[in-house]
Amino acid sequence: MFEGVLPAIITPFKRNSSMDLDTRGLVSNLEFLLSQGIHGVVPCGSTGESATLTFDEHEKVIEITVDKINGKVPVLAGTGSNNTTEAIRLTKAAKDTGVDGVLVISPYYNKPNRSGLIKHYTKLADLDIPVIMYNVPGRTGQNLEPDLVAELAKHPNIVGIKEASGNISQISRIIEETQDEDFVVISGDDNMTLPIMALGGVGVISVAANVDPKRMVVMCEAMQKGDLNKALKIHYALSPLLRAMFIDTNPIPVKKAVELIGMAGGPVRLPLDDLDEKKTEQLKKVLSTIPKSTDNSKKSTKIRDQRK
Repeated sequence: MFEGVLPAIITPFKRNSSMDLDTRGLVSNLEFLLSQGIHGVVPCGSTGESATLTFDEHEKVIEITVDKINGKVPVLAGTGSNNTTEAIRLTKAAKDTGVDGVLVISPYYNKPNRSGLIKHYTKLADLDIPVIMYNVPGRTGQNLEPDLVAELAKHPNIVGIKEASGNISQISRIIEETQDEDFVVISGDDNMTLPIMALGGVGVISVAANVDPKRMVVMCEAMQKGDLNKALKIHYALSPLLRAMFIDTNPIPVKKAVELIGMAGGPVRLPLDDLDEKKTEQLKKVLSTIPKSTDNSKKSTKIRDQRK
């Protein structure tokens, strides 16, 4: 169910004093992504600024996403927390809304021990919804080791992991040790998508696909078909954009990028701050190299017109 390109969608905010949700902009962004052939969407991840969304906002973003997607592609909702009780609440709400699965980051800051991690993920998986674990040590301060992942993969509702450790040997080991399970490995880093898929990964939960979904889709589909030469060519063509998405803390660059191409973005919420002028100019240069598809041009114009 969860394979190919799944954009980790931004949460657009209005540029008013309270930075309210831009629900109309969210719908427009989803329409654009669907038109570009994406294989799924991930609302309320770290790219969607889940850390600064209220419970009501979190549930609203997921509700709008499920309603707009309307079964066309899977919706994998971010419902993680470093508080298991909060994660359970968010997961139950997402399940009731009709998502196809949930993405659950390993608890950050707390640095739970092994038994705590197992109980945390098991409690969420026992809610009878597909769970994709999310390993991103750079944000959580703790790595999900391959043997732990392999143990959790035995739970019938723990169906995969988003891997953003940057450790290709570890990722290979996870794929090796979960081959007998109904379990997938998804890249959590756009730059690592091609090598992870070469090892047996099934796709990417992507930041860059907010900006250039078409080429991300073509690259992943080339890998799925075993066309490595085509995938490599697109990978290298995309590389400047993939690097540009991390010239500052995610999602600061991607929110600026979607606005620059005419989509709904808005500001980031504190404690994040907007991209500075120097980095904005750097980003503009990279964006100017993205091929302009007819669909993209029409969509950007439509969104700009709607927001005037």
